[in-house]
Amino acid sequence: MSLELTGDLVTLFRAVVDIESVSGDEGRLADEVDAALRALPHLQVVRDGDTVIASTELGRAERVVIAGHLDTVPIAANLPSRREGDLVYGRGTADMKGGVAVALACAAQLTAPNRDVTWIFYDHEEVTAEENSLTRVAREHPEWLAGDFAVLMEPTGAQVEGGCQGTLRFTVTTSGLAAHSARAWLGHNAIHDAGELLARLVSYEPRTVEVDGLTYREGMNAVGISGGIAGNVIPDACTVTVNFRFAPDRDEADALAHCRQLFEGHELVFIDFALGARPGLDRPIAQEFLAAVGGQARAKYGWTDVARFSALGVPAVNFGPADPGKAHADDEFCPVADLHTCRDALLRWLG
Repeated sequence: MSLELTGDLVTLFRAVVDIESVSGDEGRLADEVDAALRALPHLQVVRDGDTVIASTELGRAERVVIAGHLDTVPIAANLPSRREGDLVYGRGTADMKGGVAVALACAAQLTAPNRDVTWIFYDHEEVTAEENSLTRVAREHPEWLAGDFAVLMEPTGAQVEGGCQGTLRFTVTTSGLAAHSARAWLGHNAIHDAGELLARLVSYEPRTVEVDGLTYREGMNAVGISGGIAGNVIPDACTVTVNFRFAPDRDEADALAHCRQLFEGHELVFIDFALGARPGLDRPIAQEFLAAVGGQARAKYGWTDVARFSALGVPAVNFGPADPGKAHADDEFCPVADLHTCRDALLRWLG
């Protein structure tokens, strides 16, 4: 199969979808993307593993980065793709091969864009951050990710979602004394003590804050609880796992301190941490992007790879076809209209 970048957009989209590319098996799709982009004389193409990067080198005053991942979660009897009316179904149709197809089509059509453009198609996004190829590229070739503004073509329903929330997880453990449940007074129940921790979460009032004109609402929630070893033993330990989603105006020290303050008197063990990303919508280049796209920008609830660009000093937004609520669903789909909306918006902005 070869990808025809200048033909019908829906045909290209379905061709991309039908090349299975579950995380760790992106090679075939990366080969097709690589070959299609190298056939375009206006692009310079480099490849690192299964990440393909194509760029214009026209000496423009500004550079834009447009990125999308090639991998999907495992298939669930939802390939090959099928079209029903104005919807295309199949694994990856929502997350995020629609964005990939739009970017490929625009990369072919924009032979002389008004800004230099770096098109990035990368692997291993749907797995751990350590495996994500952008982690490696940012470490070994940060210049490949450099730009004045970035667009991640994650599904947003063809609306601009600025920046992203930060996220962290931690555990809090209560300690008790084990005993036979028939003689409970000889022990101390650690699970019962966890009720005080949960009460703090129930009464927690999440902060709502405006960042670069977008409103972010934070959240602090228990996402797991474990304790007890048998049905007749008073548990001597209970561990609550908490996820904090925070606005992109917080740095690491602030986010960690906020959690410690809420659970003062307890020791927290932090499991993972990822900073959020400011959208940078106050910048002129971002305003021009919004004007070309149309509609009202909204905050991104969740974490995406825009944070990687933000860490490199590149403000970034999410903008791509399909409802993010259908990502990873067995009945994943993308409206055909979203494909055309996103493609036409990029062409207006960069043409």
